[in-house]
Amino acid sequence: MTPTPTPSPPPAPLHFYFDFISPFGYFASLRIEPLAARHGRSVEWRAMLLGVSVLKVMGLKSLLDTPLKGDYIRRDAKRYMRRHGLEVKRDLDDAVMDPRAAGRAFYWVKHHHPALAAPLAHAIYHAYWAEGRDLSTAEAVAAIALPEGLDAQRLREGIASEEARQWLRSAVEASLQAGIFGSPTVVVDGEPFWGVETLGLVEEWLDSGGW
Repeated sequence: MTPTPTPSPPPAPLHFYFDFISPFGYFASLRIEPLAARHGRSVEWRAMLLGVSVLKVMGLKSLLDTPLKGDYIRRDAKRYMRRHGLEVKRDLDDAVMDPRAAGRAFYWVKHHHPALAAPLAHAIYHAYWAEGRDLSTAEAVAAIALPEGLDAQRLREGIASEEARQWLRSAVEASLQAGIFGSPTVVVDGEPFWGVETLGLVEEWLDSGGW
């Protein structure tokens, strides 16, 4: 009798690193799941903090505050939105929210309601960029249109919890240990691709098996 072949394990997920304050992270968040699905992959969402990686660890200014580069980033973002038909109510030069409440919300949900983590990330991104809302507090995050099955009061309490603070701190440290410094970054089988413009390279890498 011919033995039944052992099924191959599913391919590893794409690791998607992002910061909610990153416009290019928002742009990539709208494309990463369809991209992964075209190649039979899932997406592992991982929030990080640019304020730690760029300002504290790398000791750099934000891109918008960097002479010459800041003007290019403003132009590039507008060009990307025109090309992809996107509209946002938040200008890149508007005051930047404190992203920690959103990050804690994401990791609290990822631990307690893992199936709702990606939908929550989409909801936060939409509220912040497409609607232009300031989500610096637990109250503000809990007041957005939450994914079905997520209770606003529980989420508010979760954001304020010490476990959520620790989960975010640990995730940020893990992202630094993995060499992640920017948003968005997609890691494919250990190979990192930084920037929304590299999503085309991610597609080619997945099509070809790498080079």
